[in-house]
Amino acid sequence: MDRSELILLGITAIWGSTFPAMKVSLDYLPPILFLAYRFGVASLLMLLLFRSRILRRETLREGFLLGLTLFFGHGFQIVGLKYTTASNSAFITSLYVVFTPFIAYLLLGEKLKPRDLLSLAIALTGLYLISGATLNFNRGDLLTVLCAISFAFQIVLVQRFGEKDYLSLSFWQITWNFVFSLVFAALFEPFTLPHAPLPWVGVLYTAIFATVLTFTLQVKYQRNTNAHRAALIYSAEPIFGYVTSFLTIGEVLSAKGYLGAFLILVGIWNEIRKQ
Repeated sequence: MDRSELILLGITAIWGSTFPAMKVSLDYLPPILFLAYRFGVASLLMLLLFRSRILRRETLREGFLLGLTLFFGHGFQIVGLKYTTASNSAFITSLYVVFTPFIAYLLLGEKLKPRDLLSLAIALTGLYLISGATLNFNRGDLLTVLCAISFAFQIVLVQRFGEKDYLSLSFWQITWNFVFSLVFAALFEPFTLPHAPLPWVGVLYTAIFATVLTFTLQVKYQRNTNAHRAALIYSAEPIFGYVTSFLTIGEVLSAKGYLGAFLILVGIWNEIRKQ
C-alpha cells in the first residue's frame, strides 16, 4: 500500500468515526436538514480558508455532478431507512464496492482481472456478515441500492475529474451538496435550530473532519490509484464505524460481525498487495 492509499484508508477511518456523532445529532435534527447544516458549515469554512483560490468556474460543472451523486447517495440512504432495517441499509449501501468497478469499466475503461473479482467477493461477504443483513427485499432496500449506485458514481467521477484543481473541485462538490440538501429540507422537512450543544458537536465534527478534510484529500489522492481499488479501501468503513461505536457508546459486534470485519481486511489486502 503506497502513501496515497494509506491516506485513503485514513479518510475511511474518519468516515467510519462519524456514525456515533450523526446518531446523536439525528435525535435533534431531521436528516436532510442535518446534511444541509453539515455541508453548509463545510462550504463556509472552505471559503474562509481558501477564498478566491477555490472559486474557479472550470470546476463548477464537475463539482455539480459530484455534489449531485453525493446528495442522491445520502438522500436515498436516509429515505430508505424508513422502510428497511439499519443492518440491511448498512450492507446494501456497501454494495458500492461491487458497483464501482463496473461503472469504472463503463466510464473509464478500467479492466477487471480475476483477482479483482476475488477481492470484491471476499469484501462483499465480509460486509454481509458485519451488517447482519437479511435476504428480505423491500422498497427501502431498493432505495438503498440506488444510494449505493450513487456513491459508486461519485467514486468513479472523482477518478475521472482527477486532473482538475482538487481544492476547487472539492469546494464545489461540497457546496452543491449543501444547495441540494437545503432546498430539499426547506420543501419537505420542518426547520429546526436546536439549542442543545450535542447536535452542533456532530455537525461541526462531520463538517470539518468528515467533509472538508476527507473530501479534499479524496479528490487529491484517489487519482493516484484506480476506482475499484479505492472502493475496496473504503469498504473498511464499517470496521472503523464499529470500533468508534464500541469506544463511545459501547456497541459490540457479534461473532459473525468479527468474522465479517476480518474478511473485509482480507479482501482489501488481497487487492492492494499486487503492487
